[in-house]
Amino acid sequence: MEKQSLLFIGAGRMAEAIIGGLFRNRKEDLEAVYVSNTGNMERLYALKAKYPVHTSENWKADAAKSDVIVLAMPPSAHEEVLQELSGVLSGQLVVTIAAGIGPSYLEERLPEKTPAAWIMPNTSAMIGKSMSLYAAGKAVNTEHREVLRMILEAIGEYEEFTEEEVHLLTAVTGSAPAFLYYFAETLIEAAEKLGIEKEKAKKLVIQMIYGSSAMLHEENNPEALRDQVTTPGGATAEGMKVLFRHNLAEIMKEAVEATNRKARGE
Repeated sequence: MEKQSLLFIGAGRMAEAIIGGLFRNRKEDLEAVYVSNTGNMERLYALKAKYPVHTSENWKADAAKSDVIVLAMPPSAHEEVLQELSGVLSGQLVVTIAAGIGPSYLEERLPEKTPAAWIMPNTSAMIGKSMSLYAAGKAVNTEHREVLRMILEAIGEYEEFTEEEVHLLTAVTGSAPAFLYYFAETLIEAAEKLGIEKEKAKKLVIQMIYGSSAMLHEENNPEALRDQVTTPGGATAEGMKVLFRHNLAEIMKEAVEATNRKARGE
């Protein structure tokens, strides 16, 4: 793969996570990285102070020099930007990281045969531990996929899915970290109610989740691990009865469905 020039239109936290990951892990594959963020030059100055990026208020000029254009702005901003982008494209790979914006959406608004893709990282991209989903458009070829893998490997693990599957799974990989963090909050509160100081409660819950996650990653079998902890008739089993009684499984599935409905604008 030849060295790539990337343009980021938008400079939010996820854009920075990807930029940081690229410079840490795939710097040898980068020709240049351009970043534009209309209306917030302070943000651009902050990025330039941390990474060797080229900043600009005129992304149209940078688009002509780029191999890949990453749309790192909210879904609502895509319509206008895609209209402007259509006039300056000459075969560049266009990638969005916005929720709900699949490759078909991009293809409908960009010149025919424009290679388009959709990447859905999660917040763990900031520490290089994302579980990212991606879907490729009709004109994405082997070389484009190699570039996509370069971007995705820089921020963690990844899997390719159909566009429809990414729509459905965004809640599981993208929004579910918030569910986990809420679970951590409730355990911390439970420990505090037992008279434990807040900082100590935070430490023991966070380390418990970290260690459990590491075991889950190692063993790849959540049911078996749960059984190891849950001795029949024991204290853990009694706690599990409460979760079963309140149907935690159905609550989680309902949360995923609600997230997906909202992401689709329903």
